Amino acid sequence: MPQHTEHSPSHVAPSSSRRCHCPALREAARYVTLLYDRHLTAAGLSSTQFSLLTRLKELGPTTINGLAQALVMDRTTVGRNILPLQRRRLIVVKRGESDARRKELHLTKAGLARLEAGFDGWATAQAQFEGTVGKEQASQLRDLLRGVVGADFRAENT
Repeated sequence: MPQHTEHSPSHVAPSSSRRCHCPALREAARYVTLLYDRHLTAAGLSSTQFSLLTRLKELGPTTINGLAQALVMDRTTVGRNILPLQRRRLIVVKRGESDARRKELHLTKAGLARLEAGFDGWATAQAQFEGTVGKEQASQLRDLLRGVVGADFRAENT
C-alpha cells in the first residue's frame, strides 16, 4: 500500500485560484461580463461599450484620461475600446471649447439612442444576477467592490 508522504496529492496546497484574490476576482468578472454581454447583444453593445457610454453620459464631455480614471482603466485600453464606438458614430472626439488643444469625447444622439436601447438588456442581466446571487448579497458585493476600488494599494503596509 502506498504511504502518504508530504508531497502526495492529499497534502498539495490548494491551487492559487482558490487562495489568491486576483484570479478569483478576474474569473468572477469574466463570468459576470458574459452574462451582461449576452443580454446587451440585442442592442448591438458589449458590456464594456455599455459601461463606456453610460459613464460618458454621466460625466458629459470628457477626455480619454478623464474617462479612463472614472472607469479605473488604463488610458490605452480606453483608447482601443472607443475606436469601434467612434466608427459607429456613437461618440465623437471634439476640440475643447475653452482649450483647443484639449480633445473631448462626446456622446452623440446615436450613442444616446444605442445606450437607451441597451437598458432593457442591462436590466434583465441585473435581475438575473440578483435573482441568482440574492438582492442583498449583490448590494453588499457592490459596496465591497467599491471599497476595493477606493483602497490605496500603492501604500506599503509594513
